[in-house]
Amino acid sequence: MERETLATVPNLISLSRLGLAAAFVLLKGTNARLLVIALAGATDFLDGYLARRGGSASRWGALIDPIADRFFVFTAVCALLFDDVLDTWQYAVLIARDFMTAVGFLTARAIPWLRGVRFKSRMSGKVVTVLQLATLALVYVAPPLVTFALLLVGAASLASIGDYTFALWHARKRA
Repeated sequence: MERETLATVPNLISLSRLGLAAAFVLLKGTNARLLVIALAGATDFLDGYLARRGGSASRWGALIDPIADRFFVFTAVCALLFDDVLDTWQYAVLIARDFMTAVGFLTARAIPWLRGVRFKSRMSGKVVTVLQLATLALVYVAPPLVTFALLLVGAASLASIGDYTFALWHARKRA
């Protein structure tokens, strides 16, 4: 059986979000951080597009992409919290889905009858990621809209958690 390579263009694009997370922390200017957020969003779209279009979708990519997303969002949200740009409740809303997804993943790996279930990205998760990135941008371009955006992130996060839980529950029957 041939091993999948980690070094594909889509995977390298996904991994670039780790560097973008570091850049977000190091850069302090509004325009610089907005550019980093835009690049993170663009790389999130581009890696999946290239993987599907080029037929190079892989298990590595399916693992790296969401980890890179979570790492970028978590790092950016922490930086904004430490910079006193976000309040604690705003921080909690922005990372709640990511925290619950991580707990769900670890739980599924700990429960024997769920170990065979393969995790796949779902549209509900992609929607939350887009809303998280948009909210990060709104912090800089339209602060009065941040509370509304956080309500959308919270609602989409709850829907996503339910969607992933439902999908996991159904997939366990086939595993």
